[in-house]
Amino acid sequence: MAYEYDDQNIFAKILRREIPNDTVMETDYTLAFRDIIPQAPEHILVIPKGFYVNHDHFAADATDAEVLDFTRVIGAITHAIGATPSTGGSGYRLIANTGNDGVQDVQHLHFHILSGRRLGRMLQPV
Repeated sequence: MAYEYDDQNIFAKILRREIPNDTVMETDYTLAFRDIIPQAPEHILVIPKGFYVNHDHFAADATDAEVLDFTRVIGAITHAIGATPSTGGSGYRLIANTGNDGVQDVQHLHFHILSGRRLGRMLQPV
């Protein structure tokens, strides 16, 4: 399947430095920054610098270096904010919404890292 990337989405504008952000970490392939409407004490968005619409697009087309870097940045951030159980943290939630049913608001792959309080269940039992 071909993916159509909209280079006018907010994350593309952030990557081009047209919109400022509160950067947490940046590498050659990844940018992480604080969400402007945080849903938890720690709410950080992690985006690849490549133009990927969602995770399946990223998994199919990203280079090994991009995938490794993106994954390592997420791990480094959860460690740095003290959320990982290995650092004595109480945990975190990692969310990536995809498509209409996944309620993806921005058509650029992004993961939310949320921590700092008990978040409750994501979905209610049916």
